[in-house]
Amino acid sequence: MRKVDNMITTVRNIARAGIPVFGYNWMPSHVWRTPTKLIRGGAVATAFNYEEANKMPLTHGRVYTDEEMWENLEYWIKIITPIAEEEGIRLGIHPCDPPVDQLGGIPQLFRSYDNYRRYLDIYPSDNCAIEFCQGTVSEMFDSEGDALYEFIAEMVQKKKVLYVHFRNVSAPNPEDFHEEFINTGHVDMYRAMKTYYDNGYDSFFIDDHVPHTHLDTDWGHRGRAFANGYIQAMIEAVTKQ
Repeated sequence: MRKVDNMITTVRNIARAGIPVFGYNWMPSHVWRTPTKLIRGGAVATAFNYEEANKMPLTHGRVYTDEEMWENLEYWIKIITPIAEEEGIRLGIHPCDPPVDQLGGIPQLFRSYDNYRRYLDIYPSDNCAIEFCQGTVSEMFDSEGDALYEFIAEMVQKKKVLYVHFRNVSAPNPEDFHEEFINTGHVDMYRAMKTYYDNGYDSFFIDDHVPHTHLDTDWGHRGRAFANGYIQAMIEAVTKQ
C-alpha cells in the first residue's frame, strides 16, 4: 500500500505543478529486447525474438496469471482515476512492449485491442486513457489491412489518446521484429498521421526508440533529429493539403 500511496502523491504533485497528462506503464518486467540488428547505413536498431526471450528466467519468482494481473490493475484504476478527476490530470497506460502473451512469467496485459477495451471499461472516464505507442500498437495489427488505422481512429474519436510515440517497426509480428527508421518500417506513416488529423487528434507526437547511427550520442540525438524532422514534415503534409 505504501507504493500506491507514493504514486497517488506523485500524481497529485504532477497535476498541481500544472502538468495536464501523465503516461506510465503496467510492465513489471519492463521493456524486453534481444540482441540488436544492423539496418540501413549500418545503424544499430533494437530487436526482439520471442523464442530467445523465453529462455530467460522468471523475473518475479513465479508464473502469474492474467487474472491476477487484471485484479491488480482494476484495484489501482479504481483508486487513481477518481483522484485524477479531482486533480484535473489525464492518465494513460503504455502498451506492453512487446505485446506478447507473457515475459519472465508475467502476463503482458496491454497486448491486444480486446485488452485495451477491457482496461478502458474498468472505470470509464475522460481521465483514463492510453499512452499511444504507435510502434508497439502496430505490432498487434496487420498493416496491410485497415485494422491499425481503424484502431487509431476509434481511440482518437473517443479522446483516449493521451499522446503518441510516433515510430515504426519492421513487421506486424510482436514475436519477431526490429526497430526501424521512422520512414522505413511496415506502417504507412502518412496514412497514420492523416488518421490522427482527420479524427480530431489535438495532442502531441514524440519520437521513440530511434536507431543508433555512426558517432551518435547514447541518447541518439542524430536519430531523434531525423525522426522529429520527419514528424514535423508529416504534420505539415496532412494539415496543409
